[in-house]
Amino acid sequence: MDTGNDSILEAFLYETNGLLEQLDSIVLAAEQEDTFSDEDINTIFRIMHTIKGSAAMMEFNSLMTIAHRAEDMFAIIREKSISVVPEALRPELFDLLFQTIDFFRSQMEQIENGQPLTQNIDSLQQKINSFIEQISPNASPDKSASSGASQGAVSSEPGFPYCLQVFFDEGCGMENLRALMLVTSIQEICGESDFSFEPADVEHNSATAAQIAESGFLLCFRNQTDRDNAIHAVTGAGAVRTYQAIDQPAPAPAPAPAPTPAAVAAAPVPAAQPVSAAAETPQIEKAPPAAPVPAAAAKTEGVSHHKESLISVNLSKLDHLAAVVGEIVITESMITSSPDLKGLKLDAFTKSTRQLRKLTDELQDVSMSLRMVPVSGTFQKMNRIVRDMCKKLNKQARLTLVGEDTEVDKTIVDSIGDPIMHIVRNSMDHGIECTAEERIAAGKDPVGEIILSARHTGSEVIIEVKDDGQGVNYEKTLNKAIRQGLASPDREYSHKDILNFLLAPGFSTNTEVTEFSGRGVGMDVVKKNVEDIGGTVTISSEPGKGMTTTLKIPLTMAIMNGMEVSVGPSTFTIPIHNIRQSFKVTSADLTHDAAGGELFKRMGSFYPVIRMNELYQIEGGRSNIEDGILIWLEAGESSYCLFVDELLGEQQVVVKPLPAYLNSFNIKQRGIAGCTILGDGNISIILDVGNFYLSALEQTGGI
Repeated sequence: MDTGNDSILEAFLYETNGLLEQLDSIVLAAEQEDTFSDEDINTIFRIMHTIKGSAAMMEFNSLMTIAHRAEDMFAIIREKSISVVPEALRPELFDLLFQTIDFFRSQMEQIENGQPLTQNIDSLQQKINSFIEQISPNASPDKSASSGASQGAVSSEPGFPYCLQVFFDEGCGMENLRALMLVTSIQEICGESDFSFEPADVEHNSATAAQIAESGFLLCFRNQTDRDNAIHAVTGAGAVRTYQAIDQPAPAPAPAPAPTPAAVAAAPVPAAQPVSAAAETPQIEKAPPAAPVPAAAAKTEGVSHHKESLISVNLSKLDHLAAVVGEIVITESMITSSPDLKGLKLDAFTKSTRQLRKLTDELQDVSMSLRMVPVSGTFQKMNRIVRDMCKKLNKQARLTLVGEDTEVDKTIVDSIGDPIMHIVRNSMDHGIECTAEERIAAGKDPVGEIILSARHTGSEVIIEVKDDGQGVNYEKTLNKAIRQGLASPDREYSHKDILNFLLAPGFSTNTEVTEFSGRGVGMDVVKKNVEDIGGTVTISSEPGKGMTTTLKIPLTMAIMNGMEVSVGPSTFTIPIHNIRQSFKVTSADLTHDAAGGELFKRMGSFYPVIRMNELYQIEGGRSNIEDGILIWLEAGESSYCLFVDELLGEQQVVVKPLPAYLNSFNIKQRGIAGCTILGDGNISIILDVGNFYLSALEQTGGI
């Protein structure tokens, strides 16, 4: 579908996705309370009205139709209050709304990917129609206040009050013969005497084709059961665009009074027909703008709130801003570190450069803060995952969110959604016990708990997914690893080694494939995605108590604090958050293992010493341990000491990616994360501390 304007389509996608997030939160909260507040009902009605109008403007008819029917449903609930929905029907209402949300989201994904929209919406539309009939049996769910103007008044013969008005695809042709085929199908279901149809002469009068194309084909039945059975024939017939179930009222002695605005607002409109602006009622026109309204900000009576001014900005513009700021930082360093200024006494210049440095630091902070967003959006989506899996797996569990306001770079937030989803699903499927009886027997609360938390620790954010389930069965996991060739039956493995098998590609402890697990795809994807953004994944577990998966992720990937070190003529940058301590040592402080490797003892533990000049074969580096400096580094489960020539000082650096063609040389696996440009114009390689250690072990035969 060519909208003719990409910016309009982007605005539609942004607005609708925001509304769906809001809608999902409202329905999840309402399901826990088993009811909707008046405020919730009004908000859902407005959301559906907005989606309907926006979809109609974009000519996304399937979206518009479903939103329209959902709006009709909540128009009835809004008019009569939630009491119109019996408590026994409320689970069905919640499920129906979640199905509607999922339908909208699937259509949003298809639009974003340039794929055609789903046109077969009969099943979902019929579910909504059926629910409308259940909560308002005396009102026609598909009857429109404007149907008489657009399609002609609907009338039936006495004794046939239950009607179906069928509309065929526009331009399909031979509508009268299609109607005759439909009549034949229904005769086999209901018999000839139990229904009538209009126009009646569809077999011999071809002129009825134009009438049917304009006003539809009317089928009327003696009882509601026959009509319900006939719906199956209608939905199975070819070229049927839509249908409307209409209950004819008993004849009235006098014309009914004109409908009030409220009644008109509650009257549904034909599902396949967009509503013109002129047809909108005053009550509907008063709906607020389409911008999403935070649920927490709804109660405003008697309270004065500060109104924030917000603006949506394309992420690519923020990326460009960050790049420009990075270039400014580099240029400022090049000017202040220029060799032409060495030895000159320039008091005024020095004072100005200090002020310039202060301003560039502030500019960096501001540009980075623009990209920082809370993880609450990603966290809230997990509520839906837990809710759906509880129903499908017949388990009882709740999700507890901690630290939702923790802010992370937008690019990183977008990257951690899938990993967190995999971990939560893993906790639900593998962790939480199958039955409440199992948990009670283990002395636990019958309702399992999954805690999803986030917190800052300096330059990184720690995200944990912790469950109180059955934990990892170490023996079962090791046996599965041996069968898959990941482990040797002749070797002993620590619990930490066994847990690492869970992160191996293709590994799964499930014996059969389900819709949630068993294919060996999950935790290895988590590990890869997290490592791609410079993070690490660790797992801990206590049998019978539960399992915790921890993600350590950098706050931002654009600018970082680093320690500059020299090795011979080369300069390297080590991320500050990976550095624990640095030492000046002597040969006596080192011990050697059986293979001749150097070890440094610190705080009761021995750590391997890696000489950077030997690993990277750098000529000119210092070889005597007394002449250089030892840096104690940590990354995830890796902890070791790196020997370098000297520390040059801490500096905030702009991370630059390496050229793509270098990927063929496995640069990242060799411990290189990127590069940065120093103040003197030289390039400094940024170390990937975790992969650097693995590369060293591989080259020295440690693994």
